[in-house]
Order: sequence, then C-alpha cells, then structure tokens
Amino acid sequence: MKNLGKKLLLLFLFHTALFAGVKASLDANPVFSGELVTYRVTMSGNEMEKPLINDICGNKIVSTASSTNIEMVNGGYEKKYTLSYQFMPQKSCEIAPVEVKVDGKVEKSNAISLRVKKASEDVNPDFSLVLEPSKKELYVGEPFELTLVLKQKRDAQAVDSQFEAPDFKGFWVKSKSEPIRSDDGEFLITKVHYTLSAQRDGNLTIVPAQLQIATRHNTRDVWGSFSPNVKWRTYFSDALNIHAKPLPNGATLIGDFKISAVADKTEINQNEAVNVTIQVVGSGNLEDIKSFKPYNKDVNVFDEKIQIDKNKLSQKLVFVSDRDFTIPPFSLVFFNTTTGKVEKITTQKIDVKVNNDSPKSELKITRDETPKVENQDKEIESQMSLGWIFVAFVVGIVFGVVIMLLNPRKLFTKDKSFNIKDEKLLLVKLLPFKADPDVAKIIDMLEENIYSTTKQTIDKKMLGEIIKKYAIS
Repeated sequence: MKNLGKKLLLLFLFHTALFAGVKASLDANPVFSGELVTYRVTMSGNEMEKPLINDICGNKIVSTASSTNIEMVNGGYEKKYTLSYQFMPQKSCEIAPVEVKVDGKVEKSNAISLRVKKASEDVNPDFSLVLEPSKKELYVGEPFELTLVLKQKRDAQAVDSQFEAPDFKGFWVKSKSEPIRSDDGEFLITKVHYTLSAQRDGNLTIVPAQLQIATRHNTRDVWGSFSPNVKWRTYFSDALNIHAKPLPNGATLIGDFKISAVADKTEINQNEAVNVTIQVVGSGNLEDIKSFKPYNKDVNVFDEKIQIDKNKLSQKLVFVSDRDFTIPPFSLVFFNTTTGKVEKITTQKIDVKVNNDSPKSELKITRDETPKVENQDKEIESQMSLGWIFVAFVVGIVFGVVIMLLNPRKLFTKDKSFNIKDEKLLLVKLLPFKADPDVAKIIDMLEENIYSTTKQTIDKKMLGEIIKKYAIS
C-alpha cells in the first residue's frame, strides 16, 4: 500500500513536470510550399516574459495570436501561456529553440525540423497555376503571348482567395484580356492572356504568379474538441525565363506596320493652321515610336502627344506659316519579323498653298484746301438761337454725370481687337516676333498650354509690354 502511494506521488510529480518549462510545436509537418503553418510556443509557470520572435527560418510572420489557461497543479494554480505565429515557408529548415524566462529562470524550447515539400510533389492538388508563353526566345520589342492558366477541381471549396499577378519587370505589357472560363468536367479552368514585349536584350525572368486560397479545416482545440477553422495556402506558378536578342542592323522597331498622313486642308490663308494626322497600324513595339515632328525653319510646327490604342498609333501635328510650304514625307524603319528584313515605309509629301491677305488700303492724310475765313461774320454768332444754347447746356450736364459714374480709365481705354485669353489666336499673333527672347518664352508657354496637359502661368505684365511694343492688334 505504501508503494502504491509512492507511485501515485511520483506520477503526480511527473505530471507536474510535463507542464513546467517551454514547449514548441507545429500544427502540421510536413507541409507543401506556400502552405500556412502555425508555430506555437507554450510556456508554463506563474511569471513569464514573452519572447521576441521577428521571423521563423527567415520567413516573415503573417499573423500572431495568444491564449492563457489556468490549471490546478499539486493543489495550486499554474498558468499556461501559448503564443501562436503563422508563417508561409518556402523550403525545409530547422527551427531553432526559443529562450523564455519563466519564474525567474531561463528555459529553452525544443528545436523542430520542418519539412517543406515542393508543389510538384502534390500529385493531385485542388488548385494549380501555370504560365504558358508562345515563345521563349525572341527579339527586343517583339510581341509575344503569355497565357496564365488557373485550374480548380470542381469539388474544391474556397472560402476566400487572393491573386497576385506575375511581376513583368523588364517587359512592356501591351494588353491583357478579360478572364476566360471553361469546364472540362474535372476542372474549372480560367485563362488570362497577356501580350508582352521585352524592353531590353538578355536573359529576363518572369517571377511566379501567386494564388492564396482559404479553405475550411476541422482542428482540435485545447479541450480535445473539433472546431471549424480557416486555413490559407499559396499556390505558385513556375518562374519563366525569356531570352531577348538585340535587333539586327541597328533597328529600334520590330513588327509589321503601315503608315499614313492626312491633312485637313492644303490651301490656307496666312498664319492659318494645317492639321495633319499621322497613323501607324500594325503589330510591334508601337510604344518605342518617337514623335514625328519635323524641323522647318520657315514653318512653325507643333506636336501633340502620341496616342496608342491596341494596334494603332496616332499623332496630330499643326503647321502654321505665312508662305507656301511642303510637309515632308514621314517614314518608319523597322525589322519585319515576317520577311526577316529591315524595311522602310514612307508617306507622300503634302504641298500647302498659302493665300496672301488682300492688301490693306493705305491711310492717306490730306490737308483741307478750303481757304480759311479770316473774319467771321459776327452777326451769325449773335443770331444763335437761345434754344441751341439750352440744348448745349443740357448735353454738358449729362456728359458730366456719365463721367462721374463711369471709370475714366475704362471710358478712354482703347478696345483690343482680340482677346488675349484666346491662346491659339494669341500664339498666331506672336509667331512673327519669335526672334525676341521674351516673345519666344511666351510662345513656349502657349504651346504647353494648348498641346499638353500641363498649364503655364503667363506673365501678363510682360505680355502687355510685348503687345504694346509691336503694336499687336
């Protein structure tokens, strides 16, 4: 009987020892790459300090939680404190022990070997992501298709999902399709098509796409009961390596293009604008095409920003001159992927006739040859009727009242023949004097305001001095 009592005492003391110190555990091991894992540190004692854990095996911590339980041990109460850390491991690793100060004594947890299996080892996954390129070797700027394929088992249930597209660093994203869904009986399939082109030559990498899926799982709580829980797992596509070759013969464009240039008129009056629309249509690196604005010392040319819509590029140019001029041909040089040769395409030149304004009649000042009458007949003056004197007196009073009511400056200020707020008209008026640095500065500001989205504030004082200096009206 005494031995039985000793055994019970030893068993009770052993049970107490189980709850002393620090213990580490994982909710799952092994796991697949991208699967969310919970690492728990359980501390038993009355007084304990929370350990500082910033990462686990170099993986950032996604979320943390804590719980506290009070248990009766050996006739007293003991506190059990559990810290939970969720992380998403990418490879197998050894989780080092954690040091915790419990009841004034430093305790160490156990080390844990975590095994992470590659996604390829999951022979029958509920979800999968695949990147399918139309080609892996191409020229810089050459468009190619990349298809992202997501497969989901018909019976797979997802509580929530978060998708992260591949990083296309080093590539132009020319277009992206809407998701296209289909069903092959076993899988629900979603496809997204991208049109890309390499920005530079060399070996380029498209990093994997990621899909985080939350599913319901039953987990056992501290009391041994099962409860529904949500668990996240991340599915990755493979990384994709693309080799881009430089264009031959110094070409900067690649594809197959057609070009056209259309003027809204070919006969104008002096300083009237001619609007020319240039269009380039075809497949290729349209985004690398530069402005078509030509240089002509006798013609003022203004260019608007290039616009690209899918496989069509357009740009508007404005030409202003006071004499006949020719709009030169516009051309493109590119490497044609169909023929394998460098080709050049050109528009036709456009001749513009400028009509001279009708000559203004010369202002002539002539002297009045009517001989002056030396002596006026004083009798005419004396015969002025009293009625006219009264009318003159009334008119004078009315005129005086008008002057008092009106601002004299506004009354005598000379009306301008054009509104300086009309920036396009003001630009045309200033063009003949652009040799003046101050005028050139204002012309640049006007061009910015008219042909771009930025707005410049023009010095009204300087503008007024210029208008006065050159008698612009």
